[in-house]
Amino acid sequence: ADRIAEAGRLGQKTKAGWYDYAAGRNPVDDPWVADFIEKFSAEQGVTRRAISTEEVLDRCMLPMVNEGFKCLEEGIAQRESDIDIVFLYGYGFPRRLGGPMHWARHIREGGLPKLAADLQRYGAEHPNGTYWTPSALLLEEAAVAAEAEAAPEPAAATA
Repeated sequence: ADRIAEAGRLGQKTKAGWYDYAAGRNPVDDPWVADFIEKFSAEQGVTRRAISTEEVLDRCMLPMVNEGFKCLEEGIAQRESDIDIVFLYGYGFPRRLGGPMHWARHIREGGLPKLAADLQRYGAEHPNGTYWTPSALLLEEAAVAAEAEAAPEPAAATA
């Protein structure tokens, strides 16, 4: 964003920013920006690729959930539901998802075991991002959840 601004592309007032505004207030995709992004990616050694909706969601949610477990570890919050309440009522998190901690444990496919593994995978791909390092409590809870999932169902009582 800084380089876009440094190029004098300040948005509607200059008729160019991330979009071209030459036709007025309606933004139009600008080939200059697409070319700029391609060149910047190459400078940074980033291989451009399609990113799935699930990966976008994970990249937003996983660090948030991880930070929630760090808050629990540090005693900032007492329960996962305390964190969820803050997100539901303080930040407008979608109620149907129950908060980030509930989403991680009960809604996200694979639950905490898959979440912890995905955090570790992202951490290996991006070693400078400390937010991808799973908290100790998250790893512990993921292990408990994995063990519970692997446990055989108790035999039904016969009359």
